[in-house]
Amino acid sequence: MESYSVLYSASQRTELLARFQRLRSDGRMCDVVLETNGVSFPCHRALLASSSDYFWALFGEAAVERLAPCVRLPALTSVGLDVILDFLYSGWLKVSTETLPDVLEAARYLQVEAAVSICERYMTDELGEGNCCGYANLAERHALPDALEAAQETIAWEMATLLRERRDHLLSLNLPSMMAVLEAEEIPVVKEAELVKLALEWLSENGPLPLLQSNLLLSRLRFGLVAMEDLVPLSHAHKAMGTPLIRSQVTRALEYHGSGSAKPIRQSKQSTLRAADRVLLVGGGSNPDCPERHVLAFNLKSRTFAKLTSSLPLGLRNHCVCSLGGFLFVVGGELVSEGDGGKVVSVGISNQVWRYDPRFESWLQVESMLQGRTKFTCCVSNGAIYAIGGQRAPPQGGALTTLASVEFYDSEDGSWRRLAPMPGPLYGHASAELEGNVYVSGGLSDDPRTVLIPGHTQSRREVLCWDHKEKLWRKVAAMSIGRFGHRMVSARGYLYVFLGMYEAFADIERYDPVADHWTTLRPPVVASFGYGMAATPTGTVLVFGGTKWSDGQQVVLKSVLEYEPKKDQWREICRLPRPLTDTECALLPVPD
Repeated sequence: MESYSVLYSASQRTELLARFQRLRSDGRMCDVVLETNGVSFPCHRALLASSSDYFWALFGEAAVERLAPCVRLPALTSVGLDVILDFLYSGWLKVSTETLPDVLEAARYLQVEAAVSICERYMTDELGEGNCCGYANLAERHALPDALEAAQETIAWEMATLLRERRDHLLSLNLPSMMAVLEAEEIPVVKEAELVKLALEWLSENGPLPLLQSNLLLSRLRFGLVAMEDLVPLSHAHKAMGTPLIRSQVTRALEYHGSGSAKPIRQSKQSTLRAADRVLLVGGGSNPDCPERHVLAFNLKSRTFAKLTSSLPLGLRNHCVCSLGGFLFVVGGELVSEGDGGKVVSVGISNQVWRYDPRFESWLQVESMLQGRTKFTCCVSNGAIYAIGGQRAPPQGGALTTLASVEFYDSEDGSWRRLAPMPGPLYGHASAELEGNVYVSGGLSDDPRTVLIPGHTQSRREVLCWDHKEKLWRKVAAMSIGRFGHRMVSARGYLYVFLGMYEAFADIERYDPVADHWTTLRPPVVASFGYGMAATPTGTVLVFGGTKWSDGQQVVLKSVLEYEPKKDQWREICRLPRPLTDTECALLPVPD
C-alpha cells in the first residue's frame, strides 16, 4: 500500500467562512431569505443547515420549508437574528448588556449552542450589582445553570446595596432565584428582618402564589435572627405568614428567644447567622499590664481585622474564652481597672461569665462560676464549658491558692456544676477537646520550691485526659518537655501543643490519641509567649501576636502566623493593626 501523510490547515475553516461572509455581503448565491419584523436577511441554505440543528431540521428532506425561498421567524428580533447570523458566518459573537436578551433568545431558538455558551460566559464575567437580578432572570429562563448560580451568589453578596438602591430589581426577580438567595449562608451587612420585609413585599408584588410556593419561599427565612419586638408585627404583616407551616416556624422562633441560658443548645438553621466564621480576639493589648476591652474580628478570607461595635463589659486579664452554639463566652480572669495616675491595677479574681450574642450584638451576664479563677483553662466538650484548675484568692487574703477543682457549665439550666477534681492543683496549663474527651497539659503547682525563671525545669510534662464515658481523669503519654503558659489545640484528629513562657526549647509537639504518642515538630519562625491561638475550619492553626525576648527586653509582636499541620510548615500571613499580647481567641460566626 502506498504511504501518505495527512496535514491540517488551521486557516482553511477561517478562509471558508470569510468567503461565505463576502458572498452574503454581496448578496451572491443566496438561496433563502430569513425575515423577522420586516427585516430580510439573504443567506445560504447549506451554511445554515451545517451550523444549526434548527436549520438542519428545517431544510431537511421531510420539511415543508426545505425549498421555500423565504422563511419567517417572528419569534426573534432583527437585532438578535442579525448577531447570530454574523456568528454563523464569521465565528465572532457581538454582544452587549443591551443586546444580550435578544441574542440569547435567537441562539436558543435556532439551537446554536456555541453562541449560548458564549452568552453564558459573558453573563458570568460581567456580573455586578447593576445587572445581577436581570441576568438571574435571563439565566433561569434559558436554563443556564452556571450563570444562574453566579448571579444568585452576586445578589446575596450585594443584597445591602440592592435593598438600598435597586429594590425594584429584587422585586422583579424570578421565584427560584428569590428562594435560592434566601437560602444563602452569607448575606453581608443585611439584618434578617430586612429579608423578611423583602420576601413579603415580593409576594405582594408577584402574588398571589399557590400555598406550596409561598411556604417554600418564606420557610427559607431565619425567624430566629429577628428580634422578638420585630418578629411579632412581621408575623401579621401578610396573609402568607398565617399558614400553619410559617406560623409554627414563627412560634419556634419566639420559643427560642425565650429559652434564656439554653439558647446555645437550642440552635437550628432558623437561628444560625448568615455569616462566615471569624476569629475573635478578646482582651489583651499592647501592654500586658493594661488589657483593653475591645474585641477584634479576623476575617479568614480577606485576612483583615475589624472591631466589634460592642466591647467587653469589663476589663480582664488571664481570662478564658470559648464559643458554644454560635455564642461567645468570656469566663473568669482578673478584673482590672484604672487606678491613680492612670495605672491599671487588679481589683480581684472574677467568677463572672459573660455571653456575647453576635446576632444582636449584645452582652449578657449569665450564671457565675462556683469559684473565681485566674491562669486557668477552659474548653467546650459535649455541649458543656469546662473550667479547669487555675488560681484563686483565699477569703482571708494572702498568696493565691492553686486549684485542682473542675466545674462545667450546663446550658440546659444555666448552672455550673462540680466535676471530679484533677489529681493535683495546676495553673498555667492548657486544654483542648478531642473526640469527646478533655485533655490538660503541662502547668505548675503551687509548690513553694518552684521559682519561675527562664529555663526552669519544673514545668510539668504530664498530660491528663478526662474520659467522658468513664467519668474519670487518667494520665496519657507525657510531653517531651515541661510547659507553662502554653497553648494546646486539636486539629485533623491530633492534639498540638505550642510554646509557653519558661521553655528552654521552641519545639512544638503533636499527640496521636490512637498510638498514645507525642511527635516533635517544626518550631515556629518566632519564639514567643502570650500569643492568641485558634484552629480554623480548614485544619490550620493561627497564632496572633504575643511577646518575645529581644536584647533582654520583652517586645510585643504584630505578626499573624499560620501553621499547616499536614505540611508541618509555618508562614506569616499578615500583620495585626497594632502590637498585641495576652489576647484570647475563639472561632465564631460574626456578620460583617
